[in-house]
Amino acid sequence: MSSQLFTPFRLGQLKLPNRIVISPMCMYSAEEGNATDWHLIHLGSLAFSGAGLLVIEATAVSSEGRITGGCLGLYSDTNEQALGRVLDGVRRYSNMPIAVQLAHAGRKASSLPPWLGGQLQPMDDGGWQPVAPSAVADDADEPAPAEMVSADINRIRDAFVDSARRAARLDINAVELHFAHGYLLHEFLSPLANRRTDRYGGSLENRMRLPLEVFDAVRDAWPHSRPLGVRISATDWVDGGWDLEQSCTLGSELKGRGCDWIDVSSGGLSPTQKIQLGPGYQVPLARRLRAEVGLPTIAVGLITEAQQAETIIADGDADLVALARGVLWNPHWPWQAAGELGAQVDAPPQYWRAPPREFKQLFRDGLFGMR
Repeated sequence: MSSQLFTPFRLGQLKLPNRIVISPMCMYSAEEGNATDWHLIHLGSLAFSGAGLLVIEATAVSSEGRITGGCLGLYSDTNEQALGRVLDGVRRYSNMPIAVQLAHAGRKASSLPPWLGGQLQPMDDGGWQPVAPSAVADDADEPAPAEMVSADINRIRDAFVDSARRAARLDINAVELHFAHGYLLHEFLSPLANRRTDRYGGSLENRMRLPLEVFDAVRDAWPHSRPLGVRISATDWVDGGWDLEQSCTLGSELKGRGCDWIDVSSGGLSPTQKIQLGPGYQVPLARRLRAEVGLPTIAVGLITEAQQAETIIADGDADLVALARGVLWNPHWPWQAAGELGAQVDAPPQYWRAPPREFKQLFRDGLFGMR
């Protein structure tokens, strides 16, 4: 029986050669939002992996929206030119479809990178003022962010549109909007972070308003021939917070607006979250959203084994699986999975002699997009 993991799949009009997605993973290695040679080497390596889709890390739509001073941005001409140089280098040797995740960090902005502790970076030490739906700190030991006023809301919504237009000029194949992990649009969704009393807070309809306005504005600006998806945190894992029922309602609203997929993660908004970690612990969330909303769904979270990923697809739990840390540890994870499952992947001809004897049919013939 042929592998389901290695069957093609369409996101809108974009055809993927298999169901493996490389998740957006922050590298904290940009300079003033500009991609560097680090990104050329990093993304170039992942573009040889054999995955079906490569998603560029969370990319800020404004300078204030970066998680750290080293986060990637797409809010200026210089940012656009720098990322374009990286993409030109990657595409010279790989035809892998490439997406970008557009994001605003909200109250989690102005942080130090993880290897320096990840805490809020004070403004007198190179940081900046974070903004959020409400003046509610991410951590009780941190200063509260500035509550956004109407002008901030309009400006940030327009910033998402501007970044999407820059992505279109760079011929990026797809855009994912970041509604997850405690960043700005997730903060608007969750009653734990959103205490507003205006039209952007209170009821579920009001809390969904800005994320849906951002989606609508980007959908209008982003070429309709290219897919647009959303990553959500399906639950805050906190009583009284954002939950799976509300996620299904959001998913249905997105479907009606032309969303092409939902990337189903969870958590990240509250330090009081209670998560029981285990292999595929978020897959049931993806299964529920896929069944109730009817959109193509990406499952994430401790998916590490080939047969595990195969079963997720074969059982209809999700349409695609996404790997993050696992593919950093083993950038050729899709090669290994294809070998174990008796499938084939694309690879540059320089690597065609690499597979062990038992996997000698691993690579498809072809030029892998080289020019």
